Amino acid sequence: METPVALVVGASRGLGLLVARELLERGFLVVGCARTQADLDRAAELLAPHGPTQMLTCDVRDPQQITDLVDRVEREHGPIEVLITVAGIIQVGPAEAMTEEHFRDAVDTMLWAPVRFARAVVPGMRERGHGRIGTVTSIGGVVSPPHLLPYSVAKFGAVGFAEGLAADLAGTGVSSTTIVPGLMRTGSHERAHFTGEHEHEYAWFGPAASLPLLTVSAERAARKIVRGVLAGRPHVVIGALAHVGMRVHGIAPATTVRLMGLGNRLLPEAPGSLDESAILLGRQAMQRLSERGRRVVGTLTTWGSSAAEQFNQRRS
Repeated sequence: METPVALVVGASRGLGLLVARELLERGFLVVGCARTQADLDRAAELLAPHGPTQMLTCDVRDPQQITDLVDRVEREHGPIEVLITVAGIIQVGPAEAMTEEHFRDAVDTMLWAPVRFARAVVPGMRERGHGRIGTVTSIGGVVSPPHLLPYSVAKFGAVGFAEGLAADLAGTGVSSTTIVPGLMRTGSHERAHFTGEHEHEYAWFGPAASLPLLTVSAERAARKIVRGVLAGRPHVVIGALAHVGMRVHGIAPATTVRLMGLGNRLLPEAPGSLDESAILLGRQAMQRLSERGRRVVGTLTTWGSSAAEQFNQRRS
């Protein structure tokens, strides 16, 4: 019997790396893709003890590269039985500091990529009468928080696509799972993109993405994601805060929006100049804090920083 093939989009680090590992441990041949060769090389080393992998470069914003990648995988390894799209980009800052390019990058990465990958594999899955598609969205695609607007725009679209695809595929043997995680300890704060008052944006987002009371273990999230996708579940929601957020927004959407507005007042103000729309990575923004600020934020991001080290977030 041939080894089933799984394609993980965004498999080089963070959650995608852990999803790939979980699939390997379940007996899949995993093909992962990402933009950066150095990240892929390191990911291949980390995954090698768990099973057979192939890591390929692909800029998921480019539709031709997506088509070429899917064709290559199925030509070299056989039909793709499982597709999980994890690739994402987090841009943190006030709406006034976000440019159209920020929105375009977010939508191309987190909405168009899942759409294009799914469109590439669905015909073959339909013909075979079996297949599993998982789209990692976010609680930010259900409740739109302040200072994450491009991210939420893309994730709201991804939720609509994944849910609509599930309905369209009903009865075909092919399933689409909408994955809605809350904050997870993946180390993503070190690779997030910060605009506006960079260091002050990092000072709230870094701890929020790291503290155990606010976040879920990335390993636990990966297990739940893979289990739900393979079972063909229409929805996988991860974390108590995500469950609560969805319920509150569903019952009282206007109140939820007002609460997000109150939260916005606690965050850094909009920048005074367009120069502050420039992007800094989290680890760069951290260096702009005062010495005392770095100590405090460093302590609050201890768990997230440990995850960054484990899950390949520190390679560029």
